[in-house]
Amino acid sequence: MKKYLAEFVGTFVLVLFGCGTAVVLGCNGAQVNAAYLGTALAFGLAIVAMAYSIGNVSGCHVNPAVSLGVLLTGGMSFGDFIGYVIAQFAGATAGAALLGYLCGWDSGFGANALYGGDVVKSFAVEGVLTATFVLTILGVTSKSGHNKFAGLAIGLTLILIHIFGIHFTGTSVNPARSFGPAFFAKGAAMADLWVFIAAPLAGAVVAAIVWKAIEPETE
Repeated sequence: MKKYLAEFVGTFVLVLFGCGTAVVLGCNGAQVNAAYLGTALAFGLAIVAMAYSIGNVSGCHVNPAVSLGVLLTGGMSFGDFIGYVIAQFAGATAGAALLGYLCGWDSGFGANALYGGDVVKSFAVEGVLTATFVLTILGVTSKSGHNKFAGLAIGLTLILIHIFGIHFTGTSVNPARSFGPAFFAKGAAMADLWVFIAAPLAGAVVAAIVWKAIEPETE
């Protein structure tokens, strides 16, 4: 149960501080400014903080797509995968709930949105971003990876992904991160939620396939 609680806490922190920063700073994907970059930094730094605090408990997935990638590459059991996903969705929902209480229930919650209403482009962006993110995680946390710097590398990669992706979809790469805000924002955010669940999961599958193809042999 400790690792499930850790995943709950980690995803709670990610949504509260990542989406919360977007709300507080008024991040607008159409304008690259301090709010845009601040939001990207907040998501990355939240992951760095959690990686070095709960990483030794649960691995700090805080993302169903990451957990799927780990499952497909043999890093966890199916039972743990289900437990992780439940904890992640619960943590994201709790984080969004606190954000609503603090900033108002009409704050927008930093919810994701389709790029110009285009499902295909949004799916492609989210799929590629997630595949990049999950592949990074699989690489740096592998036996041949740079494990001591894994948390930093993962956090910096998430910053990079947000710097590029906020303009298009607000950057999800995480079904739980999308679900929590959409649950309270309702409207289009909830109607389009399936894209921000399906695309990251598809990206995770691609990342797992690529990693198994390039994974270095270990003695």
